[in-house]
Amino acid sequence: MSSRFPFTAVVGMEDLRLALILSAVSPSTGGVLVRGEKGTAKSTMVRALAGLLPPVDVVAGCRFSCAPKNPDPDCPDGPHTDADDALSRPARLVELPVGASEDRVLGSIHLERALSDGVTAYEPGLLAAAHRGILYVDEVNLLHDHLVDALLDAAAMGTVTVEREHVSVSHASRFVMVGTMNPEEGELRPQLLDRFGLTVEVTASRDPAVRADVVRSRLAYEADPAGFAAQYADSERRLSAEIAAARNRLGDVVLTDAALQQITEVCAAFEVDGMRADLITAQTAIAHAAWSGRTMVETEDVRAAARLALPHRRRRNPFDAPGVDEEELEQVLRDTAPDDGPGPDGPEPGGREPDDPGPDGRGPEDPRPDDPGPNDPGPGGGPDAGPGGPPDGEPGSGPGDDAAATRAAATTSSGAGSEEDTSPTGGRAGNGDIQGAGSPYQARLLTVAGQGAGAQGRRSKAITGNGRTIGARHPQVGESGSPHLVATLLAAAPHQRHRQDTDHAPSRLADHDAPAITDDPPPCRRRPRVRLRHEDLRLAVREGREGNLVLFCVDASGSMGARQRMREVKAGILSLLLDAYQRRDKVGLVTFRAGDAELALPPTSSVETAAARLESLPTGGRTPLAEGLAETARVVAVEAVRDPRRRPLVVVVTDGRATAGADAVARSRTAAASLARELYRRRGTAVVVDCETGFVRLGLAESLAAHLNAQHLPDLSMIMNTNRSHSTGSVHDHRVKGAA
Repeated sequence: MSSRFPFTAVVGMEDLRLALILSAVSPSTGGVLVRGEKGTAKSTMVRALAGLLPPVDVVAGCRFSCAPKNPDPDCPDGPHTDADDALSRPARLVELPVGASEDRVLGSIHLERALSDGVTAYEPGLLAAAHRGILYVDEVNLLHDHLVDALLDAAAMGTVTVEREHVSVSHASRFVMVGTMNPEEGELRPQLLDRFGLTVEVTASRDPAVRADVVRSRLAYEADPAGFAAQYADSERRLSAEIAAARNRLGDVVLTDAALQQITEVCAAFEVDGMRADLITAQTAIAHAAWSGRTMVETEDVRAAARLALPHRRRRNPFDAPGVDEEELEQVLRDTAPDDGPGPDGPEPGGREPDDPGPDGRGPEDPRPDDPGPNDPGPGGGPDAGPGGPPDGEPGSGPGDDAAATRAAATTSSGAGSEEDTSPTGGRAGNGDIQGAGSPYQARLLTVAGQGAGAQGRRSKAITGNGRTIGARHPQVGESGSPHLVATLLAAAPHQRHRQDTDHAPSRLADHDAPAITDDPPPCRRRPRVRLRHEDLRLAVREGREGNLVLFCVDASGSMGARQRMREVKAGILSLLLDAYQRRDKVGLVTFRAGDAELALPPTSSVETAAARLESLPTGGRTPLAEGLAETARVVAVEAVRDPRRRPLVVVVTDGRATAGADAVARSRTAAASLARELYRRRGTAVVVDCETGFVRLGLAESLAAHLNAQHLPDLSMIMNTNRSHSTGSVHDHRVKGAA
């Protein structure tokens, strides 16, 4: 087995280093969510942390890793006694794959033993394996929400309860949970974000010297993993000892009323929802005091805890950037300071001696002289993979822009602008005007009619692996899935007598056979075993909701910029983007203006990026409607190859005026018919949002909707969900004449 990259050898990353160490000292901090771009050593540091945890003593043969001195009274392998053998083993690092099922995570009935032996046995899941260790979830934002909820419940409660298929089991499951994610690939819902105790944002350093140091270390490790790890063996042992000492010190740390008052003042000042932020901040401050060698929580501990526990709890919607205002934090701490702690640059009372390793675990003999900034990457940067580990993420569609910063930077045009650019070429008029967006609101639900089979989501009806059971079916060759137990037994029932005979099972006594008189029940009263065959198996058919590809085709021509109309359009699209975020859709953005169309945002799960691109969208020029529709059809076709199960929902936002190029109207109708046929082939549909204003309405967008066989929303205001009982805008499954 190859050596892991040493935790103390990672360059910089001080915030992430501290968060991981505090979680190792006190798992009650709620785990760590690591957000960052690709190749920033997220996975490397998490895998390296496992080697720092102290060994654990377990009851020999216990599948649930019970401690010999304090076993779980509800352990399914128990009860354990002092006479049971014990053994010591390293703390485990259990990695949860993105495609893991709920049965694999929580555990379930042992189906093979249940069917063959008639025994209701429980098969432990990954949460049992992670007990007293680390549970690592890479790309946690791509995991199904119900699984993330189950993981966070277990991390918070310290127990796993399984109630299903005649199995009722509860067992201990206390672990350090670490999730990593790339925001470009999609966000977690705010409810799930709040369940993570701590969060850290990591970015790669832009300092060439630091980047060279990263590459140099990584190359040295890959050339000789064992030799490289040996250089840091002493610092690793010291850091492991410090974590063990801090764990032992944890119970002696006192949270004074003054420190608790500081914590609640900070949480109130940052207007966080609920009380979880206060609780996690308090637990983190206690862990930080124990790690710093103190027995009393001071202002420095509260400061460090707030910087890790509050950033992700300030977000009100996915377009808000996470973070804590450092000046505001310092102001609140100064106002509530009990004059017992230093400032952010002062010494730590009760801390380590100068020769002791600091929170980053480096000793004085550490060969690395520099101390890079907190967001510099470790040697895992680059592929961001530990030894034998997978890459941190696939290449995204582009950098994850900060939507809030972009919104602040967007400027509103001072003039209404002309209806169209009258230049003979119909080209772009400079860069166009940029109008900011209005405030988003709750949007109506637009769904694709029919029944799909795409990725799990919350928009359109689909046959999914989760949801309510609506029937059973034969499995395809080589297919696996959730068995429908009742349907399987019903299929096997007519064949039982024949199978018992052919399997030489004890046959039923004939009427003329007189059994001997004994105290034992006659053999005919013994319940025969159910004989199952492969052909009896039936899989459950479950109906749930799928996520769709919501592709926006936005008219950004001069007519849309008149009278600040684009501001309203952007507010409406932002509302639909927020709805797409909540329903786990992929989103894309096609824009057309000034004689051309472009794919402003390739389909992605990051609505933050989509919102940022929308905010910076300029307006001006003529209306190349045909080009916009043609580009949309091309994107639909390409995405159908990449993800054929995800049905498209195209939202065309325009006033319907086609003015760019020769035969603009005729070409736009032809392009609309082509897009309609493409959507028909992909089992998708379209919605046209009519942006035409004024007393005299030409009805051009309505005509476009007819050529697209699309639903027509006569006004932008119809995007808004004004009546919850009428909020579902079901899109009809239109049929296109002559479509293949």
